[in-house]
Amino acid sequence: MTEVWISAAGLCGATLLGSVLGFFIKELPHKWNDTILGYCAGVMLAASTIGLIVPAFEMEGADRWWIASCAVMVGAFFLNLLCFITPHLHHLTGLHPEEHSQNSHVNHIMLFVMAIAIHKLPEGVAAGVSISDISTEGNPWTVTLAISLQNIPEGMVIIAPLLLAGVTRMRTLLISLAIGLLEIVGVWIGFVLGAISEVMLPLMLGFAGGAMLYVTSEEMIPETHAHGFQKQATYALLLGFITLIVIEMSV
Repeated sequence: MTEVWISAAGLCGATLLGSVLGFFIKELPHKWNDTILGYCAGVMLAASTIGLIVPAFEMEGADRWWIASCAVMVGAFFLNLLCFITPHLHHLTGLHPEEHSQNSHVNHIMLFVMAIAIHKLPEGVAAGVSISDISTEGNPWTVTLAISLQNIPEGMVIIAPLLLAGVTRMRTLLISLAIGLLEIVGVWIGFVLGAISEVMLPLMLGFAGGAMLYVTSEEMIPETHAHGFQKQATYALLLGFITLIVIEMSV
């Protein structure tokens, strides 16, 4: 149980730390926004593959590769469905108005917060699954470290648009705290589901990995390529990917 609280505190604390840093930055140029988010995307890509999907395939074995594959696809489909039915913005760094089938009667600030929440909950679930006490494959802290690492710059980037939109510092801090608490809930959900049985664990690992891959591909990478700075964002993504591999080899 201690490991679960450590993971939850790491994710929540990293989000709050990034938010506090964001208070001191009134406006980041898109060049730096895209570079930072590109780095975060690289970390998330490595975490979802090395920390979740590869262990899921290893647990299922060569004869049952299709089960892990289905779990990955179901995780992606679940996030796709969640994005479809939940009103939110896709561009996280500018509060740009967008067409969305569910957006017509919802305040833009709330849409922005919902966009963040949509991928913070599965991040928490992924961390919880990875540290399940029956998980014996790989390093159980890889995913937690990766998500915590990317939560700091991501929190810094997403807070600036709220402040520019006129949201008070206190309200922004409360929003950040709520998002951090959502990650704590996700960690516990993932831990409980992963600890149910040895049969359930690889399925949950694949599901969480697919969900994280979907968020990275559908939300984060397109955002970094939307303002003409895709080259910097791409190299930042590679650096983030390498960073997570180095962390995995070191801990």
